[in-house]
Amino acid sequence: MSEVAQHARWVCQVCNWVYDEAAGAPEHGIAPGTAFTDIPEDWYCPECGVTKADFELLGP
Repeated sequence: MSEVAQHARWVCQVCNWVYDEAAGAPEHGIAPGTAFTDIPEDWYCPECGVTKADFELLGP
């Protein structure tokens, strides 16, 4: 039996932009399936410019 990977969603606490790990953000250089924890620390919200520290886990 194969396991299905679960992908989380993260929301920016400033502008409410959502990063979905399954979809990634290809238009912003993040490939689909990229875990939020694997995004470089110097990455910032493409909508408002805050850092990863300003994102909160929404859940899988």
